Amino acid sequence: MNRIDSTMDDMANTRFLTLYNSLIKQFAATTDFSYNGVLCLLIVYYKFAQVNGESSKLMTKKQLHNLFLVLFRIYDITIINRVLLNITTDVRFVSPEAWMQLFSVYLTDKLEVRMEFAFKVYTNSGAGVLNRERVGMAVEKFFTGDDDDEINELRADMCEFIFNKFDTDKDGVISYDEYQYVVSNQPALMEFLGQVFPDVKDLCLIAYCTNIEVLFPSD
Repeated sequence: MNRIDSTMDDMANTRFLTLYNSLIKQFAATTDFSYNGVLCLLIVYYKFAQVNGESSKLMTKKQLHNLFLVLFRIYDITIINRVLLNITTDVRFVSPEAWMQLFSVYLTDKLEVRMEFAFKVYTNSGAGVLNRERVGMAVEKFFTGDDDDEINELRADMCEFIFNKFDTDKDGVISYDEYQYVVSNQPALMEFLGQVFPDVKDLCLIAYCTNIEVLFPSD
């Protein structure tokens, strides 16, 4: 048979296609990835699942958590956990659908998609807005040191700066519309409460690891 992945034997190739053939077609039709892009991403997912036992069909959250640290180079545990909560409610496993959702967001160049995801990660609540308490908690990690008074003052100043920038209607909360307006004009402010996405310089490594050819350097 023609193997779709030379590192897997015939049985593994057959099992992969049996498990994922319908999902490959589905994701190729509903995401921005090509058929081969979906195929490559799901092969990577399948291999992670296989590590958990030949009969395993799912990747664990722990495995994906480690990918954040090693491949995505995102080290903020709070951010990682919130990203995971935005793609799955399962406490132990990550489904193929959640896997594809994550990469659809991480590898897109659509600013609107990235903004929506980042804001959901930052709010992580049913309120859908950022109040001073949540922003204050987020900026705590930006300033550390031995002088508590100085650190608290820096945190307060940072919180005030953020609200002056984003709370355009001065109602004490930052809505998505306000966030969208500011970031649309200044995209560099999209991750203003902590890194949510892999850095641009890391996208090439991610492309090679997942074999997404359209992201390979043109030169």
